[in-house]
Amino acid sequence: MKIYNKYIAAIALSLVLTGCRAPMATVIKDEVKENLPQNFNQEEQQDANANSGTTPWRQFFTDPNLVSLIETALKNNQELLITLQQIEMAKSSVLAKKGKLSPTVSAGIGAGLKKAGRYTSEGAGDATTEIEPGREMPDPLGNFEGGLMANWEIDIWKKLRTEKESAVAHYLSTVEGKNFVLSSLVEEVADNYYELLALDNQLDIIQQYIKLQERALEISKIQKEAAAATELAVKKFEAELAKSKAAEYTIRQDITEKENEINALLGRYPQPIVRAKESFMSTMPQTVYTGIPSQLLANRPDIKQAELELKAAKLDVQAARKEFYPSLEISATLGLEAFKPSYLVKMPESIAYNLAGELAGPLINKSAIKANFQTADAKQIQSLYEYDKTILHAYLDVANLMSKIKNIDQYYQMKSQETKALDQSIDIANQLFRNSRADYLEVLLNQRDALDAKMELIEAKQQQLSTVVDIYKSLGGGWK
Repeated sequence: MKIYNKYIAAIALSLVLTGCRAPMATVIKDEVKENLPQNFNQEEQQDANANSGTTPWRQFFTDPNLVSLIETALKNNQELLITLQQIEMAKSSVLAKKGKLSPTVSAGIGAGLKKAGRYTSEGAGDATTEIEPGREMPDPLGNFEGGLMANWEIDIWKKLRTEKESAVAHYLSTVEGKNFVLSSLVEEVADNYYELLALDNQLDIIQQYIKLQERALEISKIQKEAAAATELAVKKFEAELAKSKAAEYTIRQDITEKENEINALLGRYPQPIVRAKESFMSTMPQTVYTGIPSQLLANRPDIKQAELELKAAKLDVQAARKEFYPSLEISATLGLEAFKPSYLVKMPESIAYNLAGELAGPLINKSAIKANFQTADAKQIQSLYEYDKTILHAYLDVANLMSKIKNIDQYYQMKSQETKALDQSIDIANQLFRNSRADYLEVLLNQRDALDAKMELIEAKQQQLSTVVDIYKSLGGGWK
């Protein structure tokens, strides 16, 4: 008996020593996070207490029509609904990992029939055995059983707890992923809404210029009859009028497609988008406060999602490394067993039970475990690169958009001045043309330049508003 115990101890010791030779995970260092700049603009100091990214979207957007569209999108958008199901799947994974920490208990019944060969040890033994005095062992021998079975892996290395923690981290990352989808959805609806308003205003401008060109055409025809202009001038004005009308239909098609794009984001079939285009050009962009770069780590859902995925990957490496260690499993059964159903109620003779413990670990041919560990180790490094990339892109997004806000404001001011000057030049050119002091080319060129300038001015206003929306999202706003 002592020799047997020594063998058991030697086997257990060898298993433990084998586990101690498990490979080490790669030590990773997050230099991108550690070297994050103190400010977005090194020449300016930002106020850490002022950050537009923490403003709820209902307070950030003041247009009631836009707010209504966003509310509808948050209820019906298919991508968001898909993301919610991913959260449910991740939640189920947590429950599955948690369940492994508890014993598995099941109940079952069974029946069987067995006949052993007469010239075997079992057959010979049954032939000389009496089940009761004067009653031989039945041949063939039946077996009827029923009871409870339990199996439990003792988490001696906390491998199962590590797997559960990894599942929890992944679940939390899916929640942050949902928040990022929310933020992106709010941004996309707002951007498309402003683009739609810009198209509405461009349509109004083109229609105004069509009327202006129609009057110029009428004047050219009158001057031709008075021999003050030629047929060439009339044809040029007709061509310009046809060009403007063609542009009108192009804008109308763009409006239809933009409305349908918004409806798709709202998860509904095409229908008119309620909006007020009259105040578009007078809308002032909101003032955006950027705070400091370190706040991105707490405000942006995509950064928090990448951070949680990195945490899950590190835990997966720990769990994969613990696969090299021996595992301890305990199994037990308790029930009734007899060769005849009527004997099952005879107790305690029919009571059967079993209790066993098993300590086992890999000794040779551990290639599958090594491959799993190496995969997990590579994945944690990949997750670190994804996390660093997300932080870097987030910082660059804000830095670029801050610069864009300043430049687009200056661009808008210059375009406003250009538009006013060209509007005045149109009036002057038309007056000179009516008095035969300017030819049709001057009128056409002034009309074209003024039309282009007004179209570009409307686009500049749209970019002003959209840039504010984009930086709001880049600062982590839109999901609260």
